[in-house]
Amino acid sequence: MEKVFVLDTNVLLFDPMAINKFGKNTVFIPLIVIEELDRFKKDQNENGRNARHFSRIVDDLRSQGPLSHGVGLTNGGKLIISLDKHTKGKYDVIDISIPDNRILSSALALKEEKKNVTLISKDINLRLKSDMLGLNAEDYGPKDVTIDDLYTGNRLYEVEVQRLVEFEKNRFLALSEKEYAEINPNEYLIVCEQGNDRHRALGRYSFDKKGIVPLIPIREGVWGIYPKNTEQQFAFDALLNDEVKLVTLVGKAGTGKTLLAIAAGLEKTINDETFHRLLVSRPVQPMGKDLGYLPGDVNEKLAPWMQPIFDNMDFLFGQQRGLHSSWEELINQGLLHVEPLTYIRGRTIPNQYLIIDEAQNLSPHEVKTIITRAGEGTKIVLTGDCEQIDSPYLDSVNNGLAYVVDRLKNEKITAHTNLKVGERSELSEIASKRL
Repeated sequence: MEKVFVLDTNVLLFDPMAINKFGKNTVFIPLIVIEELDRFKKDQNENGRNARHFSRIVDDLRSQGPLSHGVGLTNGGKLIISLDKHTKGKYDVIDISIPDNRILSSALALKEEKKNVTLISKDINLRLKSDMLGLNAEDYGPKDVTIDDLYTGNRLYEVEVQRLVEFEKNRFLALSEKEYAEINPNEYLIVCEQGNDRHRALGRYSFDKKGIVPLIPIREGVWGIYPKNTEQQFAFDALLNDEVKLVTLVGKAGTGKTLLAIAAGLEKTINDETFHRLLVSRPVQPMGKDLGYLPGDVNEKLAPWMQPIFDNMDFLFGQQRGLHSSWEELINQGLLHVEPLTYIRGRTIPNQYLIIDEAQNLSPHEVKTIITRAGEGTKIVLTGDCEQIDSPYLDSVNNGLAYVVDRLKNEKITAHTNLKVGERSELSEIASKRL
């Protein structure tokens, strides 16, 4: 039987290149999907950009012949964009005045033509309808993957006691080819004696040196902040290491992701002068019902969205009392800049320490857009909690933050840390675990 994938509108809004992700099979797009995409094309957000991108892709394919007859794709598959198909008989109960049902009706009609049909949609309810009618339906994105499968960035590494002593004495432990082949670049290791995890030392695997090196010492704190657990020590090492150009910090609420990142950014920008400016940004994504339009100029409009960053700034400058007057002064001097991600497209950002907070609310395409903005000498830090998704089209494993962690874990200029222990307050930790 011919294998046919019917795509829902939300799949193309999520990934305009989705038509090339189904191998040497047929991708069928009903006309109603094109009509729905047309309503998004003038939007200035990510949905609008993706709708326009898909339209350009399809326009180029028209040169091969009528789309309704099918045109070839670069991966050997075939794309068909055709009038909506309608079922007969037992499926007449479907109300085809509803756009989702017209997509469903097209998929069911293809199935009646003795084809192996799968409906691809990010709409849970549409997948439920499909299941009720005996039609195979799947989500678009990673399958059979959970948040527990996400790369943690660190591991327990057992060695003989003499090798542990060697590491502590020489501040370096060479690894054999067999040993380092199983370790990712810049992966953090809790080096311990075999059978005795109390005798331990912390280190990082250096890809260039092919061995384990100690963490960057933090004797005087980082902008008044000291690490409170092992994972925070790993995080600070990645944040302060000039060889690492991209850092991802994943953890639940209260683990210190944003605070550590901003503290390290201030340290490297203001005290060490390694970077020309600290740029902190986050996606403008509301939790719950949107407040609508806000009064005032651009800074007043953005204040509610940027307030979590300002709260961390207030705390950090309270820790550095007497050394620096306020973060507002740094903004006036051009050393600190806080802005939403809306304005980052098309820019080149050189010699800056760039922090993207709440990166789990970004799509893989948006994350790619951000990282490709990095100019010479720029370091990017992505922080977020993959279990706190506010975007309707993302989940814990197909969001941009998880995508970057998985795709770039083998690169020698990237580092990742999974923060597990909440340090905000006793109440915050209880709520995170129990609620």
